[in-house]
Amino acid sequence: MPVIFLKVALPPGESCAAWVAVHAIDFYNDVSTIWAVMSSDPYLNSFRPGEGFPSGVEYRWSDGPGEALSVSAPVYIEKVLGWIADQINDEKKFPDDDDETEALRVFQTPQFAALCGQIFRRLFRVYGIIYSSFFGTLEALDMAPHLNSCFKHFMFFCTEFGLLPEREIEPLEVLVKPIRKKYYAAKQGGVSAAGSKAALVWHLKVLALPLLQ
Repeated sequence: MPVIFLKVALPPGESCAAWVAVHAIDFYNDVSTIWAVMSSDPYLNSFRPGEGFPSGVEYRWSDGPGEALSVSAPVYIEKVLGWIADQINDEKKFPDDDDETEALRVFQTPQFAALCGQIFRRLFRVYGIIYSSFFGTLEALDMAPHLNSCFKHFMFFCTEFGLLPEREIEPLEVLVKPIRKKYYAAKQGGVSAAGSKAALVWHLKVLALPLLQ
């Protein structure tokens, strides 16, 4: 079984919710590192509000109560990464694992499942923007292999735990389909029944919650 699959499969005895929490932080760090390479590129100034990926998509953001404003793709990425940082740095939402009992209590709540679903959907949208608008730049910087590796790991994990609605995936289907194919092929190599059941339970928990944007 590929090492990357073993990296996403739930270890025996591990809390599924805690496993998702740890990976939410890891994937945020991956995307932040990739975006940091792009953040000072003058090309970012050429994007206008209302231009998104796929064609016709408009990125909107609200920092609080009130109407969401149309923003450019790079601004949307900055907003998403800033918002995720705020969530994972809030100990009431992502408690420190020094207090394991409290952390597990929070991780098992419906609110935490909804928050993680929102985090993973927004990270996927960021990947969509990066692939559609910045892949050539990253390729020129020899960072395309790193981007592809991070995205593959992200998609293996999201597939294992059912974190992305199909409607979110459609715009990147050309990239996602072969990754999923590799994932399912790897999974046929064997994973514990307990791990599969825990992943299914988490998937159903996320599906049962209201869809936050």
